Amino acid sequence: MTTYAPSRPLGDPAFHDEYLRLVGDGDEYAATRMALDLLDDGVPAQRIMIDLIGGTQARVGELWAGNEWSVAREHAATAVNERVLAALAAQVHTRPHRGRITLACVDGEWHGLPARILAETLRMDGWRVDFLGASVPGPHLITHLHQTGPDAVALSCMIPTRLPRAHAAITACRAAGVPVIAGGRGFGPGGSWAQRLGADAWAGTAEEAVDRLADDWPPPPAPEFPAAQLGDEEYTHLVRSRPQLIEIAMQRLGAAYPAVHHYDAQQVDATREDFGHIADFLAASLYVGEPQIFRDFTAWTASVLTARDVSVTALRVGLRLVRDQLIDFPAAIRTLDLAIADLPRP
Repeated sequence: MTTYAPSRPLGDPAFHDEYLRLVGDGDEYAATRMALDLLDDGVPAQRIMIDLIGGTQARVGELWAGNEWSVAREHAATAVNERVLAALAAQVHTRPHRGRITLACVDGEWHGLPARILAETLRMDGWRVDFLGASVPGPHLITHLHQTGPDAVALSCMIPTRLPRAHAAITACRAAGVPVIAGGRGFGPGGSWAQRLGADAWAGTAEEAVDRLADDWPPPPAPEFPAAQLGDEEYTHLVRSRPQLIEIAMQRLGAAYPAVHHYDAQQVDATREDFGHIADFLAASLYVGEPQIFRDFTAWTASVLTARDVSVTALRVGLRLVRDQLIDFPAAIRTLDLAIADLPRP
């Protein structure tokens, strides 16, 4: 039987460590009991959702990136977190009195837990929330808006590769007359790319979103960013040539990085997938006109490889193989050169 002290303050790191251990072990019952006991002790449900569940989910991601947890364990822990969140939300009933809001993850965005936490905090603040979940195709989102007539749309984007689809969704929502509040680290530090894509407002945390929607909504219309500066010729070429770019890189990899000849089938498939990630993050970087998107991705990838005892040389070689195919595209070359220069030397 699991024992713990529910009277300990939520800010106690040991309490978080115990909850992390429970979700890591798949102990849904004990993890739920911890959360509900906090609620019984008078801790606001919003704080439990954001600090305990959300904070633990961030640590779960870090443990996977550091090669301490497998993908399977990370997924299982996420499922437990989702169940605990649902059990906690079921204990709090707030009559809607503010208005109606649609909340969705952009098309292709599968990290739904942060958006679900926001949905529950908005419900507790008096909103009627239509939570559409992960990866909502743009046309289906717009159909829902026409059917329900919400006062706002909240869009979540955690990975920058989804920014072109986020832009399409934001544009369509505004055309339908519904203002958009954006959230998620995919929109960049401080939401710097959200405004560029036309969002009416940005919120870095669930608390910020609740405050913005309660005190300052609807906001003044967002300025129109020149469409010509988004998705230019280089971006279009990269997206269209993505399959050929990956295939040629794979064909040339053996000569540039002989260790690949010893890869098994699973490693070869993973390498092909990695080239796809390189192409997608580079495309997002070109779309927004922000090299830092790609540089952040390659820095993160280097740290993940290092944690798995894979030489960063493999990443450097891969970036150069992509660079060699884009010699006529100055923005792509400049972005790749910056990323290569960032990598640690052997």
